[in-house]
Amino acid sequence: MTTPLTTRRTLLRLAGAAAATGMSGLLVPAHAQGVAPTPSMRGGANNYRPGAPVVARIGGGGFWMTGTVRRAGDGAPLAGQRIQIWAHTTEGQERDPQSHGATLTDAEGVFRLEMPQIIPAFGQAHGHLAYDSGEFQTVFLRPVMARASDTSLNADFVLQPA
Repeated sequence: MTTPLTTRRTLLRLAGAAAATGMSGLLVPAHAQGVAPTPSMRGGANNYRPGAPVVARIGGGGFWMTGTVRRAGDGAPLAGQRIQIWAHTTEGQERDPQSHGATLTDAEGVFRLEMPQIIPAFGQAHGHLAYDSGEFQTVFLRPVMARASDTSLNADFVLQPA
């Protein structure tokens, strides 16, 4: 007597394995995913000032804007990249020159800039950040704070070569 190659038990085991793995690795070989570039955000360029100076701090400080800058594709940190930051704060509005400043990333692609407390404008507490140095495509970000009482805001850039 011959034994059937496919039994009901075998089919159930295969179906269970497929459900457990989500079929992700069964039909398509695994491959590494590249790091996608950050798209510019709508409203991010509002009140942007080309060439804002690199500063040690904006105003009296008390609030920290932080983030990282990495290269699209391999995700490598990018040192020495200029990030412009501006916001509506306790010391000035987004359009005021004293509310703008830039900083440079360190060897690990990290930036930090102290500035006055961000306060709500148009109902939202938010900051503006821009990468605009030319080596990579320009990106404008407009992250919104979870709470107006927060004393820091983080924004990460992944840049695509120009």
